[in-house]
Amino acid sequence: MNFIIVHGVYSNPEDNWFPWLKTELEKRGFEVIVPKFPTPLDQSLESWNRVFSSYEGKINEETVLIGHSLGAAFILNYLEKTSKKIKAAILVAGFHKLLGGSYDEVNKTFVDRQFNWEKIKNSCGRFFTFASGNDEYIPSEVTDELTKNLNAEFNFVPDGGHLNKKAGYDTFPLLLECIIIDLE
Repeated sequence: MNFIIVHGVYSNPEDNWFPWLKTELEKRGFEVIVPKFPTPLDQSLESWNRVFSSYEGKINEETVLIGHSLGAAFILNYLEKTSKKIKAAILVAGFHKLLGGSYDEVNKTFVDRQFNWEKIKNSCGRFFTFASGNDEYIPSEVTDELTKNLNAEFNFVPDGGHLNKKAGYDTFPLLLECIIIDLE
């Protein structure tokens, strides 16, 4: 297995729990890639696709894509257009549509449309969603809809906020446990 972790808006590979998870997975012998995407300047689905295209050769049936926030929406877009099939997608504090907030303008190229859920599901073996009940950006109804559309395995994190560093998530043992138990 190999892993690609996709950060969200206003984030980077050294933010949140990404460095911790990368280290934990590498200790177990896995290859882990955490690309740096342009944000917020030049943030668009097109610019992120350009960055991601350099990793296309690493993606195969043993790949697990992990996305946080906008990174989850990016993964949905990737799975919808790819002809490859991956092992799993883990969407943390993910969303798939405009949320009616201040981030809509910078996120719109990723989510201001209808997704082809069947195509997305056909490109991935398993889906997992992680969310909390008190995420300041992602309403629980959006998580519920995303989970249902993907037939994903839902993981609830009580009082987890946006599951980012600000909410205390510079480590994420529950996510690592899911990977070890459900995917290894």
